[in-house]
Amino acid sequence: MNSRLRADGRRPDALRAVRITPNFQKFPAGSALIECGNTRVICAASVEERVPPFLLGAGKGWVTAEYSMLPSSTPTRSQREGAGSKPQGRTQEIQRLIGRSLRAIVDLKALGERTITVDCDVIEADGGTRTASITGAIVALGLAIRKLGSQGILKRNGEGVMKQFLAAVSVGIVAGVPMLDLDYSEDSQADADCNVVMTEAGWLVEVQATAERKPFSRDELDTLLGLAGNGIRELIRLQQEVLKA
Repeated sequence: MNSRLRADGRRPDALRAVRITPNFQKFPAGSALIECGNTRVICAASVEERVPPFLLGAGKGWVTAEYSMLPSSTPTRSQREGAGSKPQGRTQEIQRLIGRSLRAIVDLKALGERTITVDCDVIEADGGTRTASITGAIVALGLAIRKLGSQGILKRNGEGVMKQFLAAVSVGIVAGVPMLDLDYSEDSQADADCNVVMTEAGWLVEVQATAERKPFSRDELDTLLGLAGNGIRELIRLQQEVLKA
């Protein structure tokens, strides 16, 4: 790995400083504030004793997500999306990604006929908001499942509902150098960037790879996936430590 240091002093293969504060909010069944460098996202899991119409009578539950960015989360104020209006294209894409990622590691039958919605609200954005949202949402989801188990709502104290851990991270090629966990300044000038969602067993849930300035090779993609895997293992260790505490 190239030894060049980045603007914030990190090596190319290093994550930003990551901190997850559990139970950040009082009212949700589970919540967490995740901070990845200067990106900060509040993730809150709420439980409803109902399922979408297409699951009625199916004997299983549903996990979904919503995502938004506060108008003041970026240097230039962004337009607030109106309540009840259809989310913008980027917002829809990200919340579907978060929902797919969460469902990938949940036993929906063990969850029972109820819905867990994880709201991910970006309060400060400096790159990697969707990957931070996924990583923080897993902690909020785990806390919600634990609460349902402690209340006797889920069998076996909720054990086995969340089948394994999962996290997400961004990687990219900046000035010819493969880098892990891009901040906004790096992402905005990347030759290629990639968002990776992976389970603790190393299984890929989603890979969103794009050539921004020039095409990249299969070998470069493999290098980026290797970087992402190392970063995700670190993030999962942090998730596990937070939930154990």
